[in-house]
This record gives sequence, C-alpha cells and structure tokens, in this order.
Amino acid sequence: MKRKAFFLGLMFAATGAFAQSLSSGIDLKNLDRSVRPGDDFYHFAAGGWLKSHPLDAEHSDNGAFTDLYEQNQKRIQDIIMQYAGSKQKQGSLEQKIGSLYNLMMDSARLNREGWTPIKPTLKRIADIKDRKEYQLVTAELDRDGEGTMMFGIGIDGDMRNADWNIVSIGQGGLGLGTRDYYLSDDEQNKRVLEAYKNYLKTLFVMTGNDEATAEKKMQAVLAIETRIAKASYDQVKLRDINANYHKLTYTQLVREYPGIDWGNVFLLSGLPAVKEVVVGQPEPLHEVEKVLAETSLDDLKSYAEARIISGASSQLSDNFRAEAFKFGSVLSGTKQDRPRWKRAVSLVSGTLGEAIGKLYVGKYFPESSKKRMLELVHNLQTALGQRIDEATWMGAATKAQAKDKLANFIIKIGYPDKWKDYSGLQVDDSLSLYENLKHIARWATDDMIARRANKKVDKAEWGMTPQTINAYYNPTTNEICFPAAILQPPFFDPDADDAANLGGIGGVIGHEMSHGFDDQGAQFDKTGNQRDWWTAADKKNFNARTKVLADNFSAFEVLPGLKVNGKQTLGENIGDNGGLNIAFRALQNSMKASPLGVKDGFTPEQRFFLAWGRVWASNMTPEYVKYLLTVDVHSPNMARVNCALPQIDAWYTAFGIKKGDKLYLPKNKRAHVW
Repeated sequence: MKRKAFFLGLMFAATGAFAQSLSSGIDLKNLDRSVRPGDDFYHFAAGGWLKSHPLDAEHSDNGAFTDLYEQNQKRIQDIIMQYAGSKQKQGSLEQKIGSLYNLMMDSARLNREGWTPIKPTLKRIADIKDRKEYQLVTAELDRDGEGTMMFGIGIDGDMRNADWNIVSIGQGGLGLGTRDYYLSDDEQNKRVLEAYKNYLKTLFVMTGNDEATAEKKMQAVLAIETRIAKASYDQVKLRDINANYHKLTYTQLVREYPGIDWGNVFLLSGLPAVKEVVVGQPEPLHEVEKVLAETSLDDLKSYAEARIISGASSQLSDNFRAEAFKFGSVLSGTKQDRPRWKRAVSLVSGTLGEAIGKLYVGKYFPESSKKRMLELVHNLQTALGQRIDEATWMGAATKAQAKDKLANFIIKIGYPDKWKDYSGLQVDDSLSLYENLKHIARWATDDMIARRANKKVDKAEWGMTPQTINAYYNPTTNEICFPAAILQPPFFDPDADDAANLGGIGGVIGHEMSHGFDDQGAQFDKTGNQRDWWTAADKKNFNARTKVLADNFSAFEVLPGLKVNGKQTLGENIGDNGGLNIAFRALQNSMKASPLGVKDGFTPEQRFFLAWGRVWASNMTPEYVKYLLTVDVHSPNMARVNCALPQIDAWYTAFGIKKGDKLYLPKNKRAHVW
C-alpha cells in the first residue's frame, strides 16, 4: 500500500459540517457488486480488491497487514541507511544499526565464508564425551540462541501470582513447531514432513557429511522429534490454561524430573537460583528425559547439529539460504524468496527493536496521535461497559467484576514511555554475521534474566515494538497494546468519518479488549491473577454461548474439505465477535452527537461492516491456508468475515439479510456473547 504517513491529530468523532465533509472511507473499486452481501459478504466487500491484487511470487498472502509491512520495510530501510551508508563511532547505537545491516547485506563475504562460521560450534557438539556433558553444552548453546535443548525455558508473570515473574518450562524441541506435521495423515502435512527430511539431509551433506551419514543423521533427528511430538500437546490442549500450569518448588522439579540435570542446565542457561518454577506440559518433558537417557550419544549429537545448522541457514552463504527457502516454500506456497535488503531490514528491526522503534515513531507517529488514540480506546471502553450492563445472561455480581476489570485495563498506545537500553550490546565488524548474532542472543538472554528473574513484573514493559503491525492483550498484566505501525490506513484513515474507522481500527481495538473476556482471558481478574470471579450460573451461560461460536466456526469450510477448528480458534473468534459489537456500539454513541448520512450509496452502518471486510481482504496460497489451519489460533481471513458477521444482529439490519441468504443464521443460533 503506497500511502503517506498519517497523523491522528484530527478528532475521531468529528462534528457538524466537518463530519459530513469527510470521505466515506470506502473505495468502491474494492467491491464486487455481482455478489449478494447475504451470500458472500467477504467477496461483496472485497472481491474487487482481491481481483486487482493477485499474489506475487514473493508472498504467501497479501492484504492490509502485508501492505503495511511492505511500507514499513521501506520506511525502516530509510532509517537504517542513515547509519549504514557511512562510518559511525564504534560502540554507538548508530554503528550497531549500520554494521548489523551491512553484515547481512555483504553477500560476497557470506558466500566466501560458507559454513566456516558454524564450524567451532559444530566441533563443540562433536567433542562431547558423554550424556552429562551433552546437557551442559546444549544448555549453554541454547543461551546463545541455538535452540539445542528439547524444551523451552522462559521467565514471565506467574498466572496465579501476577505481580511476580516465574521461570516457566514448556514443550519444544520440534523443528516443525507443532506435533501435527509429524503425526497427521493429511496430504499437505505429509508433503511438509517429506520436505523437512530432504532439507535436513541436504544440510548435513552441505556441512561435510557423505550421503549415507547424512541420511543416518536425518533419521536420528526425525526419530527424536517424532517421539517428542507424540507426547506434545496439540493446539487445542495448549489453550487449556489449567492443563498447562503446574507449579513446583525447585526441589520438586529435581525430584519429579530427574532425567534432566537442572542445576547445571539452569546455571549454564544463565539463570540464578530459584525457589519455584511452572512446568507447562509434563508429558513431553518426561519424554525428553527418556530421549536423553535412551538415545545414543551420536544420535543426540545429530539432533543438536541439525538445530545449529538450520538455525544459522539464513546467516551463512546463499546456498544455505536457498535450501531454507526451498523447504519454507512447501509450508507457505511462496514462489520467490524475499530480496536480501528486506531480510536485512527484518533482522535489524527484530534485533534492535526498540532502538529502531524510537527512530520510527519520531518520524511517523507524533505525541498528538498517542493522545487521540487513548481517547478512542476510552470511548470503546464505554461501549463495552454499556454492553456488559445490558447483558441478560449475566448476574449483577459478575457484571460488577467484569466492569471493574474493564476499568483497570492498562492501555499502551504507540510506543513505550521508557526505551530499552542497548549499550551492553556490541556488533563487531571483524566477526561473522553468525558470530555477532550469537553474541547478541547471549546479551538478550542475559538482559531478560537480569530484568525478570526473582523480580516483580515490570508492567511498563512492552511485548511488541512500535513498528510492529499488530496488537495484543496480555492477561497477566491486564493490558491492551496498540503499536504505532497499525494505526494507519486501512485500519485508520483521518480523512474518513467514524463509520469506516470504527469498522477498521475500532474493531481491532474492540477485539483486543474482548480478549480480556474470552474463554482464556475471562479466567483472569483485574490484577492479572487467574481466579474464578464468575458465579456458577453465569459461567455456565458464558460457556454455552462460546460453544455456539466454536460450533459455527467448526462448520465453516475455507477450502474444499478444509474447515476451521472452532476450539483452536475460539479465543480469537470471541475477540472478533466482541470487537464488532463494541465498535458498532461506539458508532451508535458517536452518531447520537454527530449523525452521519449516506455516502457513496451506503449508510454509516453499512460502511462500518464494509470497512471490516476490507481490513481482512487477503489472497492466500492454498498451502498457507493449510498452514494457518494447522498452527494458528486465528481463523483464516475469509472466516473472520463470512463466519463472524452472521453472528452480529446489526449486520442483518444494515444489509437486509434475510432467511434464504446463504450466510443467514436464525437469531437463536447466533453467538451473543459480549
């Protein structure tokens, strides 16, 4: 999307003649009027856009998020090039930004080095003498970002003591990320698994192994990962909060999981002594114990080698990157790799996130914008409060607690009030890209530990950078966060009136608010603690209503034979359901003070829903759709329109949807939640 930076200094709820002078916010070329709204609203609202924006070879999907991401890439590159194009003072932030970008861009050097940068790390693995040493070495390498342990260790807020951080241990170890790719008989999943096997074998050959040895090592890796996959939780069970929380004292951890050398693993991971931990998934962790005890040392080494080579594939010569892309294309359906400059921008922006973010908001997001968005969020809070008051299925006691939680949302807009300090991070031009990224990963790990281990939760900390085109709700801090980069067209257009803007950014904000009251968020109170604040009757009513939503989505076919998993996507679907209802109520509130008329042939109510349809317009490869259905807790974009809107009563009124229309649902089969 080629749009200039916008500024939110204009009042969102404009009044009088000025409101009428604003545009409809609807580009009529995006519509497909050959489609009836009640039969396929997704294509009615965005069919023209879908036809005029076919997928290119570089992308597995397109749409609003992709357009903004590409726009951001160019903006961030412009920022980076201020420092990459000339020599900077060693150790300065400017030098770190410029050097990291240049290291990634120096293809001649990367190709000259080949896989030499990872040889010392691979030798550390090869020199391991026994199983005990294996655990120690892989723990230390994991601290450097190598991903060599078969489980994950992190530090986050304790769900049941939310003021304090706690060490959490969870399932991991799968090169393909999720158990389905190892165990499913689905044809696409089988193609992914076969591509993964070829990828691993090729990497082993490229790093000096003959064909037979490479085959043996690949089979060893696959055997280990398949064992772990069989014990791992699927995407639905991972959403069960109680099933993924098991608090233990450190003594209990050592006693109940004796197959892992916790003392040395923690020490070499950089962790201090801790009194308690949370184990997320006991079964896969026990399986890791068995793998470490029963698998030959050579096969364990092969597993660690695979993690190192695969993890470094984009930091080595072009032939390694080519193999990584070849494998990734089977997952995504993408036909062409991103150009090097985009990958370099992503690397710098991801590594020096808030440093780039500070420069980004200084150029593209003024303080006035932050102030205006805070006002908008408060308006949407009011709308949600009204809907809670009107809910016929909730009693007074539960309503009071819900509104108290709503009133205590921590709201983060645009950028953090305090920026991260990168003075301890170093980028050395004399070292390889791989070596630099190892050192940076070690710095990031140690920095996180220093800030969180055995300490209270810093509620000012952000979980996303300002240049991220996304938003989030965090239940343990009860916070909603909207980075600067999402606050632009088509989500928000300062030249459009309230109808389209509330259907866009209003729906997004309402979505994140609703996460505080989805099937997971509703288990947390205003302080961020997991606590049942519901009466038994109200909770029963809530569960019955969310089941309607899960069942509706589970019946929705995205591609022939491929349906949404309504349980896997329930939280996000509740978010959309609530977000639409909240934002629509905010529109109604706005029009009481400032009525809006018909523009471009559409009422304000119609333009609200058309804006929602445009936000989710996206072409996707079939492979990518299947990938999302396998791993993502969000429904594919078409479902976020054609399955979400039939749950909203106001949509029927706006477009005269009636019985006999393909998307029509009787009122008693609609999910009336928030």
